[in-house]
Amino acid sequence: MARRVPDKSEPDAVDKYIADCPVDARGKLEEIRTAIKEAAPDAIETTSYFIPGYSYPGYDYNGMFAWFDYRSSQIDLRLRPPTIEDHKKDLAGLVVTKSVVRFPSDKKIPIPLVKRLVKASVRVMKDKPRKPARGGSSGTSSGV
Repeated sequence: MARRVPDKSEPDAVDKYIADCPVDARGKLEEIRTAIKEAAPDAIETTSYFIPGYSYPGYDYNGMFAWFDYRSSQIDLRLRPPTIEDHKKDLAGLVVTKSVVRFPSDKKIPIPLVKRLVKASVRVMKDKPRKPARGGSSGTSSGV
């Protein structure tokens, strides 16, 4: 049975995403959600690419820096590259790609690690030059 994909305009889209996942995965998804919110408390929570995502406005990729989702045997945490490469030692024993850490759904989620990775992903994003505002250049720079 396919999961219903919430529309990102729904205010409770992340709640609905989690509720539509299998019962045994919901607690772990909530743990990851809470860890992300604690690591980036002022971030905007939404659904992006049909999965829960977090952003800060004004940066590339709409300010997105973290996403999570459930797959049949794993929970994926998606982060900005090179976050995972920079934390390879901490991620030993986990399946990783350039931008995804896969946590087995039958194991405990390492919440301190999730928080460190999310904070690092935010730093990667914020270290890039901010996206220029549309509508022309005023000839000034904020130096942010």
